[in-house]
Amino acid sequence: MGVRLMVVDDHRLLAEALASALKLRGHRVLAAAAPSAGAAELVVSRAPEVCLLGTAAPARPGAFDPVVRIKKERPQVAVVVLGPVPSPRGIAAAFAAGASGYVRNDERIEGVERAMMKARAGESAVAPQLLQQAFEELLHPAAQPDDEGARLLELLTPREVEVLMRVADGEDTRLIAAGMDIAPSTARTHVQRVLMKLEVGSRLEAAALAARTGLLDRAAGGRAAARTAAGTDAAEGAMAGPDRFTAGPDHTTVGPDQADPGPPPQ
Repeated sequence: MGVRLMVVDDHRLLAEALASALKLRGHRVLAAAAPSAGAAELVVSRAPEVCLLGTAAPARPGAFDPVVRIKKERPQVAVVVLGPVPSPRGIAAAFAAGASGYVRNDERIEGVERAMMKARAGESAVAPQLLQQAFEELLHPAAQPDDEGARLLELLTPREVEVLMRVADGEDTRLIAAGMDIAPSTARTHVQRVLMKLEVGSRLEAAALAARTGLLDRAAGGRAAARTAAGTDAAEGAMAGPDRFTAGPDHTTVGPDQADPGPPPQ
């Protein structure tokens, strides 16, 4: 028995292509529409058994708001999300909004059809491989892309980072120059470069941006790590015995058995 459904996607051509394929397989397509932002109103008015909701950005804030409204006003409608391979949070967000299933948007038509049938029957429709990938990511999380604070930090030189930290502490140009042992004109130049790189118009904005993005915490952490590493190196040097290799005046490595034997005997 065919499913009475609607297909909604941000891309009209994709919605219409999927709708045509499902019609050929005996399903009754009430509508194929775009964009998905208007899906809720359309689904509420037509009341299909299943709504296939396509989204290219499941992580976008509000991506599943239509699902929330559909389930609130038409709880009997089963919503199956069609989207890219999501993070575990993406799958969780879809189901938290009330979706009955999540299917990859490159799934074969048979897979989409199976998900529709399961959703109509009141079952959860998630491909086993998607769940496996989700669990794998939860168990072995991939490195996350740098956040805004890290990105901004990479724009600044170590000297500019110190200037920014001093600006955030409320130091004026004179105090910055004195604390860093540089000329006031040089301090002003550093401040201007920091403002330009952070794309802000004032010292106050720079300090607020640095605090909001965690840039200051990252910078402070980096300086603490550098001090720790320096202290470790110094300690290792002090503990080294007399046979430790040292650098000669010509920067070549000299071992204890290669020391200068002194002037030849007369």
